Amino acid sequence: MKKNMDYMQARDLLLELVRPVDTLALPLEECTGRVLAQTLTAAENIPPFDRSPYDGYALRAADTENASVEQPVCLQIVEEIPAGAVPNKPLAAGQAAKILTGAPIPEGADAVVMFEVTQYDEKTVRLFSPVQSGSNIVRAGEDVRKGQLLAEGGTVIDAGLAGTLASQGISAPQVFRKPCIGLICTGNEVVDVDSPLETGKIYNSNRYILSAALKRLGCETEYLGLAGDCARDIAACIDRALERCDAVLLTGGVSAGDYDLTPGAMERSCVEVLVRGVDMKPGMACAYGVKDGKLICGLSGNPAAAATNFYAVVLPALNRLCGKKDVLPKELTVTLAESYPKKSHTTRFLRGSLELSDGTVKLRLPQSQGNVVVSSMIGSNVIAVVPAGSGPLPAGTRLKGFMI
Repeated sequence: MKKNMDYMQARDLLLELVRPVDTLALPLEECTGRVLAQTLTAAENIPPFDRSPYDGYALRAADTENASVEQPVCLQIVEEIPAGAVPNKPLAAGQAAKILTGAPIPEGADAVVMFEVTQYDEKTVRLFSPVQSGSNIVRAGEDVRKGQLLAEGGTVIDAGLAGTLASQGISAPQVFRKPCIGLICTGNEVVDVDSPLETGKIYNSNRYILSAALKRLGCETEYLGLAGDCARDIAACIDRALERCDAVLLTGGVSAGDYDLTPGAMERSCVEVLVRGVDMKPGMACAYGVKDGKLICGLSGNPAAAATNFYAVVLPALNRLCGKKDVLPKELTVTLAESYPKKSHTTRFLRGSLELSDGTVKLRLPQSQGNVVVSSMIGSNVIAVVPAGSGPLPAGTRLKGFMI
């Protein structure tokens, strides 16, 4: 077992322990936000034929070469082609076809002109300027070419990918099952939100912080209840969670005090504890272990500390469990909108939100970064990383960070 490990080393260790969950075929309409479990290439061009982007006339550009306001060109309309129809005949010199948006371009035509720039009746159309060959034609394969990579396995299905799969006739792609994560909270001072709040007690916010973060990640959750400060009860919750869940998160009892019983309870459940504590602030107190290939992570009972450790260390492993291709959070460089007055003897994580100010994107910090200040997490979408050994930071300091 390793103690006070570098947070990135701990993150990478957890990543090595995890493998994606199993897969299933799911109707496309239910796949938004799911993780694709197969690499897909295009079987057909999209669109499958040259088509018109407008209501207008398909014609031969050569017929319009000498068109002008003084001497308009008059073409004979030989057919009308609505969307979904097939042209009946190729166009000859001096001919045009009335065409509607999305309809196939008839053979012989090499341009489309909009209704608005013509004069027309039922039998003829007049043009007052030349039309260039190829103008206003959506070519076959302009969106997707046959054989083109659509998406790799591990890609999250968004609206664009769902539409692209539909355009290929893929009605039930193979996706990863949503992992189920067991949640266990400890501490005699913690009560559930539907219980009376007695003196000396606090409501269980950790359950809802982690549940919300996990659901946004694409996981399902199962709450195993409050285990109090009893190693036997904590171990019993762990055992139940491991029977039904793909991974387990606990909060509380991971420091070094008399009532910090979670690591011992993990060992009581035959969990191999690999790490005790990471070199970061907040979120230093933690315990990570594994049993039967399943990850068990004990996080701080302090809500903001638990959330910080979750995003910085645990989340990448859960991304891999979900089957995602990109498991690490998106990195970026942020500029502090205001100063941060404290020294950072160890690696420090500052949560905040990005805002546009004076044409510059800056990181706005909440008033408090305290371990128990849950409200400071409202609207936070970035965590900035302050290197160990840093002094107070003036406004304008640039830091590496990642999106949450």
